[in-house]
Amino acid sequence: MNCKSTEKKIPYFLQDELDGSKLEEFVEHIETCPECKEELSIQFLVAEGLERLEEGNNFNLQKELVMKLEDAQHRISIHRTLWNILVCLEAAVAVAIVAALFVVFRMI
Repeated sequence: MNCKSTEKKIPYFLQDELDGSKLEEFVEHIETCPECKEELSIQFLVAEGLERLEEGNNFNLQKELVMKLEDAQHRISIHRTLWNILVCLEAAVAVAIVAALFVVFRMI
């Protein structure tokens, strides 16, 4: 993923609208690109900061952004785990089908 496409996805990330491989690509790029990480911080601070100021609440936006990125990493981990389980289940079904065919044709 390049910087231009990453920057376009920042609002979607902030609204929790990225899933699966799109979220993974986004987070990987953010973690390795200081310019995009800074742009993410700026957009997050502007969006969340204005809302919090209107509410009159105290806040630590840098900490909240770090937590949002950590949550994204956790969702990516869950997605990978579920994908691996799916692949294992598909393999098990394929083995069961081959075994059933072997038994059926052996009986003939």
